[in-house]
Amino acid sequence: MNEFTPTERTEVRRLPQRAAYDRETVYRILDEGLVCHIGFVADGRPVVIPTGYGRTDDTLYIHGSTASRTLRALGAGVDVCVTVTLLDGLVLARSAFHHSMNYRSVVIFGQASVIDDPATKLEALRVFTEHVAPGRWREIRPPSKKELQVTTVLAIPLKEVSAKVRTGPPIDDEEDYAMPVWAGVLPLSSTTGEPLPDDRLPAGIHVPEYLRRYDRKRP
Repeated sequence: MNEFTPTERTEVRRLPQRAAYDRETVYRILDEGLVCHIGFVADGRPVVIPTGYGRTDDTLYIHGSTASRTLRALGAGVDVCVTVTLLDGLVLARSAFHHSMNYRSVVIFGQASVIDDPATKLEALRVFTEHVAPGRWREIRPPSKKELQVTTVLAIPLKEVSAKVRTGPPIDDEEDYAMPVWAGVLPLSSTTGEPLPDDRLPAGIHVPEYLRRYDRKRP
C-alpha cells in the first residue's frame, strides 16, 4: 500500500486539507529530520524526550544506553507518540490572529520493542549512523561486542502514522489586505558550516566528500 490508513488517533481533524497519509510524504519528512520527540507515560507522569533516530522501510530505530530508565520503560511496550517537525518559514500576516508557520510534521503512535539479535542490532545502528551522515558507516570502526552489549536498540513500527504540512502565504481577512503592513513568509532552513577538525586529528586527513556535500534534503 502507498498510504497509511488513518486511525482514530492519526486522522487529522483540524485543517484536514493539510493532512497527508502517503508513504512518500511521510518518508521524506522522516528522512530529512534528525531529531524526534517521544512522548509516553512513566510512573503516572507524562514524559517527552528528544532523541536521534533512523528509518528503514516502515521501522523507526532509536538507541541509547542499557542503563537508561527511559529506554527500559519504552522497551517494556508502553504506548508512545513520536513526532518529527521540520520548520520551513514564519508566516507573517496582517493580523495577529492569522500569523502561522510553514512546516512539515509526522506523528507516529505505537509501541517500541527491544532488538536482541546482535546482527539486527548492528544493522539498526548502521541505519542510524547513515541517517545522520550518509557514507559515514563504511569509514568508521563498527561497535564492538562489548559496546553492543551496553547499547539498547528499540524498533518502533510505522503503522499508525500521519503527516501534516502547511505551505504558502498568510491568509488574512479580506478587509485586512488593504492595511499598510508588510505580510509574507520569512523562509527558514538548516545550513551546515565549515567542518571543524578534531584537535587530535593527524595531519593529512581531509574532510570526506560526503560531508562537503552534506544536505538533509535528499532526493
